[in-house]
Amino acid sequence: MKDWNASLYLRFADERTRPARDLLAQVPAPAPARVIDLGCGPGNSTELLAERWPDAALVGIDTSENMLAAARERLPKARFLKADVASWRPDEPVDVIFANAVLQWVTGHETLFPRLMEGLAPGGVLAVQMPDNLDEPSHRAMRETAADGPWAAKLGDATRLRERILPAGGYYDLLASRAAAVDVWRTTYHHPMTDAAAIVDWVRATGLRPFIDPLDDEERAGFLAAYLARIAEAYPPRADGKVLLAFPRLFILARR
Repeated sequence: MKDWNASLYLRFADERTRPARDLLAQVPAPAPARVIDLGCGPGNSTELLAERWPDAALVGIDTSENMLAAARERLPKARFLKADVASWRPDEPVDVIFANAVLQWVTGHETLFPRLMEGLAPGGVLAVQMPDNLDEPSHRAMRETAADGPWAAKLGDATRLRERILPAGGYYDLLASRAAAVDVWRTTYHHPMTDAAAIVDWVRATGLRPFIDPLDDEERAGFLAAYLARIAEAYPPRADGKVLLAFPRLFILARR
């Protein structure tokens, strides 16, 4: 895929940051010395960590140069490193590994989550939030649009770039034998959006990227028009004229 677009991602910064704030509120770590923000993006989640733990050594990890540049501008006192979450390991044990809306892009959770737990110091916390929305109309419409158009052959494997995450019990089973405590919960946020086009703008920065990045300008315009029509049908206006985007997310806390 092409590099991430930080400015497009931040168009819905408040809505995207809310799950990170909700996750952080549950982290039982009063004064960690070393904190890692995996998939830090443009630094919106890192900023929350810096506000809660101003004395911690804070490092943001991401693969996107655009996201890292935005994060460094936002938080010049924090460290930001380019690294792949799929293979990243800390140089020394850390107290908090915070992963907000990133691990859904990484395969092999059966080995990834135990490896992240191994990177924690005794008493350290792994805090994870992942979108769990592949069965929502917003994402079903992506697959339907990809299969129904002149771009179908080009997008044949686009749906495989993000695998389904495990059910809540699967993560509990992965972590229970390696953790002193595990907490798993699922929350569905309902975001009021101006109209169907706003939903398209939201997902263009994230879930829609595997579908539109491979297309040329003409194909992309055609895909987005067809996708918008499906979204408008799936998300009718509410009483105030806005549309309501349901967004389920899975939360995981594990203390070593």
